[in-house]
Amino acid sequence: MRDDPSVADLVARAAASDEAAWHELVDRYAPLVWSICVRHQLSRTDIEDVGQTVWLRLVEHLENLREPAALPGWLATTTQRECVRVLKAHRRCEVFGTDPDNGGLPLETDSTMIEEEVLMAERNALLRAAFAELPEDSQRLITLLMSDPPLSYVEIGEILGMPPGSIGPTRQRCLNRLRRSPYLRGLTDADFHASRVTTPGGESRAQ
Repeated sequence: MRDDPSVADLVARAAASDEAAWHELVDRYAPLVWSICVRHQLSRTDIEDVGQTVWLRLVEHLENLREPAALPGWLATTTQRECVRVLKAHRRCEVFGTDPDNGGLPLETDSTMIEEEVLMAERNALLRAAFAELPEDSQRLITLLMSDPPLSYVEIGEILGMPPGSIGPTRQRCLNRLRRSPYLRGLTDADFHASRVTTPGGESRAQ
């Protein structure tokens, strides 16, 4: 997925002032930026500050990215450095074992953590694309099944006008349809179950 030519295509179009491509890039990788900020335990205000800075820096560097397909890694590294900048401003860097004078990255597991965050973001982007292909009623059902706190089948049935006993089989059919989506051809069952779908409010739930 890291060499997905669609990433390079989006970067090229966004650099050429294609607004739709820019919004697609932001929608695809905003969960990556958000998840790194959360891992650094930033406040919501600080997360917004970091996010704005990261996207502004991307605008500045978009035309000069040497490897557009490596954009996820660039975003992850930039976000991590911005998180450390914020933590340093709050005089809390030592809590996370970081050295702001050494590139602003964690001293040990930065590359592994960045790779995991990037892969997760790319899996989630594929899942969101496949989810968007489902019929509206299927999307509503899956969304309700992912509610936090969880809703019972009885509650979901009342909302959707469905018999509670039909929700389980319908859910399975929806998931089977997701697995058949062209977007998910490169994902294994382990990837599918390990991935998270990020909700508009910022929470994430395992599939």
